[in-house]
Amino acid sequence: MRQEEFEALLPTNRDEPMSDKNKLHIVVIGAGLGGLSAAISLATEGFSVDLLEKNDKVGGKLNVLEKDGFSFDLGPSILTMPHIFRQLFERAGKNMDDYVTVQAVEPHWRNFFADGTTLDLSSDPVIMKQELDKLGPNTAQEFEQFLAYSKKLCEVTEEGYFAQGLDSFWDLLRHYGPVKSLKEFDVFRTMDQGVRRFIKDPKLVDVLNYFIKYVGSSPYDAPALMNLLPYIQFGYGLWYIKGGMYGMAQALEKLAVELGVNIQVNTEVAEIRHEAGRATAVRLSDDRIIPADIIVSNMEVTPAYQQLFTGQDKEIKRLEKFAPSCSGLVLHLGVDKIYPQLAHHNFFYSAEPKKHFNAIFHDHRLSEDPTIYLVAPVKSDPSQAPKGCEIIKILPHIPHLDPEHPLTEADYAAMRERVLLKLENMGLTDLRKHIVCEESWTPVDIQARYYSNQGSIYGVVADRFKNLGFKNAQRSQTFTNLYFVGGSVNPGGGMPMVTLSGQLVRDKILADLDQT
Repeated sequence: MRQEEFEALLPTNRDEPMSDKNKLHIVVIGAGLGGLSAAISLATEGFSVDLLEKNDKVGGKLNVLEKDGFSFDLGPSILTMPHIFRQLFERAGKNMDDYVTVQAVEPHWRNFFADGTTLDLSSDPVIMKQELDKLGPNTAQEFEQFLAYSKKLCEVTEEGYFAQGLDSFWDLLRHYGPVKSLKEFDVFRTMDQGVRRFIKDPKLVDVLNYFIKYVGSSPYDAPALMNLLPYIQFGYGLWYIKGGMYGMAQALEKLAVELGVNIQVNTEVAEIRHEAGRATAVRLSDDRIIPADIIVSNMEVTPAYQQLFTGQDKEIKRLEKFAPSCSGLVLHLGVDKIYPQLAHHNFFYSAEPKKHFNAIFHDHRLSEDPTIYLVAPVKSDPSQAPKGCEIIKILPHIPHLDPEHPLTEADYAAMRERVLLKLENMGLTDLRKHIVCEESWTPVDIQARYYSNQGSIYGVVADRFKNLGFKNAQRSQTFTNLYFVGGSVNPGGGMPMVTLSGQLVRDKILADLDQT
């Protein structure tokens, strides 16, 4: 499904704004991509919007650090589905290309295995076949069959779940019907089982399973629906923001200001006040009160109920099935050497992937042999580092914070050493000796900076036994005028999905106002 087909499926609530919308004041809590998208989408429709951010800049986890001549993208490093971002600009009568430059990344990924072999994922079908032929004479055909399956999952998901903002399995059943829901979404398999329906080579199984990185879950627990992720990448391309990924946050900030959004950074919300089942105002940490007709929270759902309300124990208990995704040990390294074997995006695989995932998601401990995601953005953008230097961003997934399985700073330090040693053993010679600049984040840092649920990076875990892969609903079940956006709600985590959540919450608010 191409961009224009997807856009045609999105609900259009009206051509002209409601006459009283400019009288309604909306407060958006948090200026991550979900909050920025919601603020832009609602301002485009004529609402008065305050966007409140506790940190010193917008973007949320899409963050940046300038240090010693290196520019580190602290958060997301892969852009997919750029058309979702374009929709924000186009609905506001703007052209995204006037705000930000998006460039294709090729190859998509370079995959490194324990036996020394490599495999590139490429958008070029000729190159892709050459790479797959390394794994055996039938592998390219198996991959073609798998990608057709992935495309079908993607298209059926876009038609309803994405475009209509479906929020639960019951919404799914009502929209698609029981038979189509069960059949089209491959609901009786895990992601791993869905891959193995088509793919025999264990290396390619590992590669396709690790698309689960986009949502911070395990392919052995996640529903087979997550196999739409490969087609999202191959169908819509893999992209980079020229000048650094934070450029997208800056572009959205500029658009929001042009639309009249009142953005306040260094402004923390301490409480959501409410009366008779409606949110009425926010109280800031300096005790200022900002009244609101509607509140949209980009703060994750569970932390919001825990920190911004009192007496919500029943709701917090109900939300337990929407458990946090994994976290990560994030290492941002500036090195005084170029590693030519690296691509922009790289994966170094565990020799025992199931043991790695079980350590994170079942045993809540640090993996002894982790799969490592490594980003080397200088391959696409040399301006991000001093001449002759490389940026090495390293992200092994690790458990979220868990009081019953506490990890210490010493544990994280040992994990850092284990990861760097593994990379050296897999070809990045003397990596530790060439580090001249370093910034590291643990789950403790991530929770403190973003108030994410237990240091989660990707919002809610996709687990077919806990939640069928669904996230929290965007509408609060407790307060009639409270809504949520971001990775903890449907359609989920990742840059395009949280941005889409802001557009979908606009549609829900407009639909709800139509009924009042």
